[in-house]
Amino acid sequence: MDNDKKKEERFLKIAENRTNTILQTLRLLGNCANTNNYMYTEKQVRQIFSAIESELKLTKLKFEKKKNKFSLREK
Repeated sequence: MDNDKKKEERFLKIAENRTNTILQTLRLLGNCANTNNYMYTEKQVRQIFSAIESELKLTKLKFEKKKNKFSLREK
């Protein structure tokens, strides 16, 4: 197996595991919405999702191949 294939296989394994962990953790966070067990304010909810969305944006940028370079040419 060539080096690129090994890297891809390693990526697939790790990325799938980490994505599933994140999804499961988000589901667990969703359990906190149960007002029979928890009390929270809208401000707290906004803070939680603001933090999650900020980190998601930063992580997504790492995967984008585009560089922010100026160009007059159409892309």
